[in-house]
Amino acid sequence: MNQPPRLATRPSEWARARAQAPAWFERALATPPDHRQVTVDGCPIHYMRWGALGGPGIVFVHGGAASAHWWSFIAPLFPDHSVAALDLSGHGDSGRREAYPRETWAREVLAVADDAGFAGPPIVVGHSMGGFVTIVVAAQYGERIAGAVVLDSPVRMPSAEEREGLAGKAFRNPKVYPSVEAALERYRTVPDQPSSLPYVMDHVARTSIRPVEGGYSWKFDPVIFQRVTPRATADELPRVACRLAFFRAENGLVTPDAAQQIYELLGRVSPVVEIPEAYHHIMLDQPLLLVTGLRTLLADWQHSLPYSRR
Repeated sequence: MNQPPRLATRPSEWARARAQAPAWFERALATPPDHRQVTVDGCPIHYMRWGALGGPGIVFVHGGAASAHWWSFIAPLFPDHSVAALDLSGHGDSGRREAYPRETWAREVLAVADDAGFAGPPIVVGHSMGGFVTIVVAAQYGERIAGAVVLDSPVRMPSAEEREGLAGKAFRNPKVYPSVEAALERYRTVPDQPSSLPYVMDHVARTSIRPVEGGYSWKFDPVIFQRVTPRATADELPRVACRLAFFRAENGLVTPDAAQQIYELLGRVSPVVEIPEAYHHIMLDQPLLLVTGLRTLLADWQHSLPYSRR
């Protein structure tokens, strides 16, 4: 594969790049969301919402160790929709649990959809681990959503975050850092990728930190990755009853062969779309291509009839 040109890789470079971020990015972040909360099985779930009440809905679901803020520069680029992005329990500004089964996270997605004031069932869009959650929503509660989009989730194997939790150390014992700057120096994505836009990295890194006793640490709960039990989600795909589309990153975790298998499991009627030049974290390196792909798909879904699965 072709290697992208070198981008800024250190927090000091990210901050300088942020000062010169493109206008679309700054406009998106300048669009203030409503911060809201629902309670699911006794746990407070934080989410952000953009757009007028009563519009067609989109719910964005982040990946492992990420948060709703990974979508805060994406969500405002859907002006014809009412958009929500949640912090799954154990992430961001939501509460924590003793355990984190995907079925519980799926109920959190539905609770946000019910609370957000959408006009009818929403589209659910999930990335990586959040894509697995989205598949569970579509397979078990397909009648409650209008469709689902899964972004570079390696269906036949654990997600990158889950594999790191099993074999690595990145998520298991998060350290406490004396300053925000010291924490930023240690921020990495899993898997890391050479193409992430530095002004985007500055945003997601700064929104991933929380103050704790003695300094600063990451917002995610390490229990998620200490107790993770990877499960294949391939058996869920044939059960999906709603529309579903699959986006793979050209340089991501889902190979062309795996994408073909996913296409077969979905009854050969669901689109599998490749985002060119993208690595696994598509919103970090190709955000506008991702938005274009989603806008195109949603425009088609608004007026076309789905094919029946075999």
